[in-house]
Amino acid sequence: MEAMYQLYRICLEAGEEILKVYHEEIDVEYKSDDSPLTIADQRAHDTIVRGLQRFDSSIPVLSEEGKEKDYDTRKQWEQFWLVDPLDGTKEFIKKNGEFTVNIALIEGHYPVSGVIYAPALDTFYFGSKDQGAYKLEKASERSIQDVDDLIAQSTQLPFVDNPDVTHVVASRSHMSEETEDFIQSLEGPVDVVSSGSSLKFCLVAEGKADYYPRYAPTMEWDTGAGQAIVEAAGGQVTRYEDDERFDYNREDLLNGWFLAKR
Repeated sequence: MEAMYQLYRICLEAGEEILKVYHEEIDVEYKSDDSPLTIADQRAHDTIVRGLQRFDSSIPVLSEEGKEKDYDTRKQWEQFWLVDPLDGTKEFIKKNGEFTVNIALIEGHYPVSGVIYAPALDTFYFGSKDQGAYKLEKASERSIQDVDDLIAQSTQLPFVDNPDVTHVVASRSHMSEETEDFIQSLEGPVDVVSSGSSLKFCLVAEGKADYYPRYAPTMEWDTGAGQAIVEAAGGQVTRYEDDERFDYNREDLLNGWFLAKR
């Protein structure tokens, strides 16, 4: 759990770099798959990698904005950092605040700890399989010197419980047929809530959402930190095809469909 304090500091540094760009006019480039890219993505990546290497240079880093690592190399890794320096670049460009910094520690094929920081909201989520999950608001304004301070000033997750209504995180404007079918299969009243980036996982971890069905493609770095936090809060993230626990460091880094649930 001591690593959480270091990850907290790294996320704040990355968040500062992101917000410098956020408050200016944003120049957007596009990758080969037409996904948007800004200078904030690269600055956050550089900051995070430097911070992780300072903390423990023996653990390799797999980042969305880093150089691609071939599978023959990756399959030898017993553990690694899985990083999305700026998750929700479209939300960043829209300037709606719903974008995050994601860092997960993967051991074997599963996340054992993770952090999600939303710089514009100044909210930090963290969790590990042994210590549970937490939420820290006004993260950059706190006087936090170590992991004990971090835990003491945070709220343990989940902290919301509303058994009378089922809450589902899904897009109202781009809801797939499979997501609609899933919602229709639920008993009782259902409320559909929306959120950007990995904050959808955080709603599940908090207890504000019961389900997050993602019946569309994502990449491993989009989900590792969120899964770690949901699982640390007592929830599950399972594969659509067989309901087994979502796994990582596959030869193909493109995720299949999944369901996050309380």
